[in-house]
Amino acid sequence: MIVNGKPTRTIWLGDDGYTVEIIDQTRLPHEFIVVRMETLDDAARAISHMLVRGAPLIGATAAYGMALAMGQDASDEGLENAYKVLYATRPTAVNLRWALDDLKALLAPLSADARQAAAYARAADIADEDVEMCSSLGEHGAAIIRDIWENKGKPDRINVLTHCNAGWLATVDWGTALAPVYKAHDAGIPVHVWVDETRPRNQGASLTCWELGQHGVPHTLIVDNVGGHLMQHGQVDLCITGTDRTTAAGDVCNKIGTYLKALAAMDNGVPFYVGLPGPTIDWTITDGVRDVPIEERDPGEVTRLTGLTDDGKIETITITPAGSPAANYAFDVTPARLVTGLITERGVATASIEGLKALYPERVG
Repeated sequence: MIVNGKPTRTIWLGDDGYTVEIIDQTRLPHEFIVVRMETLDDAARAISHMLVRGAPLIGATAAYGMALAMGQDASDEGLENAYKVLYATRPTAVNLRWALDDLKALLAPLSADARQAAAYARAADIADEDVEMCSSLGEHGAAIIRDIWENKGKPDRINVLTHCNAGWLATVDWGTALAPVYKAHDAGIPVHVWVDETRPRNQGASLTCWELGQHGVPHTLIVDNVGGHLMQHGQVDLCITGTDRTTAAGDVCNKIGTYLKALAAMDNGVPFYVGLPGPTIDWTITDGVRDVPIEERDPGEVTRLTGLTDDGKIETITITPAGSPAANYAFDVTPARLVTGLITERGVATASIEGLKALYPERVG
């Protein structure tokens, strides 16, 4: 996608062919900072501290983290340790486990001398595959936006509501929920995005608004509780969100607050779509509410805010009384019955075992 007029990815190999560079997303939107990862611990910290985030990008970063680890210790013990360290960073995003399992299966049979080069090559492939999947996903989703726009008589504006950030910053490029928006915008469809601020980390306000603005897509920031009101008044044509883990039965785990948007959409007859590449599907579970681990993060993300002051300084402030406790559940699960369709790189599926099996027959028995 475009940053300051230049095509940019979220993760790439450094000029030295060894270090891996990422955008520090905790510094956006006020600072564009590139961070170099040189060690396993650098990669683990990037994931756990959310310098990178979004299920597909977490997976790609974990793959490169394995490659960095093989440069430090390519023994069997080093491989096992790298897997454990990276797996512990974020419990919810299934792409993390998928990428680590992929790299471990590739590297385990190889000699120690061959592991580093093989890991770098596979990590690069995972990144490129993610770009291709998200681009294809975007085409399928853009067709939905076009159909809704045309069925409404080609109005001057088609309104898409999204939650959190599932744009290119959450992937290697293009994004999941926002890939259809970018494809539609580039095709000349007058798409406008309602951007939930997405408390507590404000990833909609800080990340989605930033990347949409960089690409020139019209958008408006709203507080999280405005979505239902807009739907009641006919100002939302469809919702598209991303997902960190989707069950084989079509339940969707995404940033906290997604479930409430799906309920409002159902009540108001607004289509509710979810964009996801295949690796985000967890084929081992069917009950998302029961079986998906929900990450509980530092309460400080709820009680404190960081932003730009009027005099140009970036400051962090506390918004709660001293001593007031806070809970920080990072994700919720939207049941399949509330999801209109799952937009994947292979097409659009109903949110069901049958729907996903039709697109991924090789993955479901």
